[in-house]
Amino acid sequence: MIARLTGVVAFIEANVIILDVNGVGYKVSVPVTSLDLIGKVGDKTALEIHTTVREDDISLYGFPKLEQRKAFELLIAVSGIGPKVALSILSAIDVQTLVDAVAADDTRTLVKVPGLGLKTAQKLLLEIKDRMALLSFERRADKSLTLPRKPSADMVEDDVVQGLIGLGFNRNEARRAAERALKEITDPANVTMALKFALNLLTGEK
Repeated sequence: MIARLTGVVAFIEANVIILDVNGVGYKVSVPVTSLDLIGKVGDKTALEIHTTVREDDISLYGFPKLEQRKAFELLIAVSGIGPKVALSILSAIDVQTLVDAVAADDTRTLVKVPGLGLKTAQKLLLEIKDRMALLSFERRADKSLTLPRKPSADMVEDDVVQGLIGLGFNRNEARRAAERALKEITDPANVTMALKFALNLLTGEK
């Protein structure tokens, strides 16, 4: 299964590129909004790839950022959303806008995407809200790796509390769950681990 490709852009048309990898041309569908990051014909680029295999077809979907591929994979896991609609969503809005829309139950932003109706948008919000929140925290955790020090316990706790509030929990229960999570997880600086633990506490899984 192809997961990443690095090569030279040989062709661009609409949201499809041909990536020349050592003389082999791979046809890759990409978000329109990512074309600037991918570059122009003749540029070398690297893409995170999601491969779909069907009985009569193998399709490649490429993204210059790993977070985009993760968001794409979350979207196609929703029943009623196929790769083309997922790609349309990521062509119309960036990952942060998608995360914010899901956290706020904002169907108005989602239904502006071509091919995404109200019922499908509502289903999307219902099915991926928790996972999209985790993706948001993974993004912030990845950025923290560039800092010279690990985030403080207070910073992690605040991030977890804000994430839980975004999922509909009130501030007091979110704060209690975050405090307990930081006491019990093995890596208190890991925002994603803390959020997962706190979610489990609040949903009765621990």
